[in-house]
Amino acid sequence: MEYDPQTGSYSLTPEQAFALTDPDGAVFAPGAFELALGALRSEQKVIQAFRTGGGVGWHEHDEEVFSGCERFFRPGYAANLVASWLPALEGVEAKLNGGAAVADVGCGHGASTTLMTRAFPKSRFTGSDYHEESIIQARKRIAEAGLGDQVTFEVASAQTFDGGPYDLVTSFDCLHDMGNPVGAAKHIREMLAPDGTWMVVEPYAGDSVTDNLNPVGRVYYSFSTFLCVPNALSQDGGYSLGAQAGEEPIRRLAADAGYTRFRRVAETPFNIVYQARP
Repeated sequence: MEYDPQTGSYSLTPEQAFALTDPDGAVFAPGAFELALGALRSEQKVIQAFRTGGGVGWHEHDEEVFSGCERFFRPGYAANLVASWLPALEGVEAKLNGGAAVADVGCGHGASTTLMTRAFPKSRFTGSDYHEESIIQARKRIAEAGLGDQVTFEVASAQTFDGGPYDLVTSFDCLHDMGNPVGAAKHIREMLAPDGTWMVVEPYAGDSVTDNLNPVGRVYYSFSTFLCVPNALSQDGGYSLGAQAGEEPIRRLAADAGYTRFRRVAETPFNIVYQARP
């Protein structure tokens, strides 16, 4: 905060106000602090996991991890998902306007699902997450928004969700948290229609460590070490991407899962968006 000794007043610069005061703006940094404080409550569990080689599941963390994660990522989704990310996908926006079947995998509290549902009233959506408490919250929020007839939420992992074929499957900031991301990618491919699209939204990362030694990358490395990698190691599969995997590992993963077309379609300072097609 800025302090003016002449008037005894306190103020924020426009940059500080942009990042700190608007929960519906394009960036809301307090969500990251809530997420960090919630994660630190599992410090002893994480220390033990590092010592033993075990993991700490997402469901084992404090509730502020779930709410903070949503508060940090949702503003970026609200600013970009409908306005620029979906239009960047080949032929997807037209399908959504006409009425498409969409699966939102790893949906958490359903923030991304809700944004898409509001924007495309002719489409139907299925949100899934292995964390039951998050699905309970998602169902509550979609009902309060009056969109329950358009959306179904289910407790299921990325390897077990069903209901296809889908025109679009989305995964927002969750692929790197999975213990078997290749298995998830293969299952998503099986759930896609022949001309369907998998939209992969992941944390922004470059191809080398030095590319990521910036304020955003340093924060993501910390969360990856404390939350993402331990969660992946708690699941079957033994394959952890980490939050700073970058484009090439995800491209290879898509190829290993049988996708024949893969490209980077959009980015922000916090996320990169990829399109994968069968």
